[in-house]
Amino acid sequence: MRLRKEQIATIRAEVNRLLGPEARVWLFGSRADDAALGGDIDLYVEVNEELGNRAALASRLAARLQLRLGDQRIDVVLVDSQTPPQPIHAAARGEGIRL
Repeated sequence: MRLRKEQIATIRAEVNRLLGPEARVWLFGSRADDAALGGDIDLYVEVNEELGNRAALASRLAARLQLRLGDQRIDVVLVDSQTPPQPIHAAARGEGIRL
């Protein structure tokens, strides 16, 4: 995994602040691969309750993280209890690293 401890702590803190302590986060994609170079930070975030506007919350989380972690691309896949299953969800959970 190519994130520093401080970056992981920042991600967890922002997820907790925006979505609550029960939210679960996985890092997936190239940053989860120690052998890869570069790449954006891909996060899969899962909550049990239904969220009003997942897209807006995912964008808000990405923006907050960008402000705290610096100018780098951050992609957030946000899944709630009403999100239809997609192949990327299974891949992110299966291949990702839980933060």
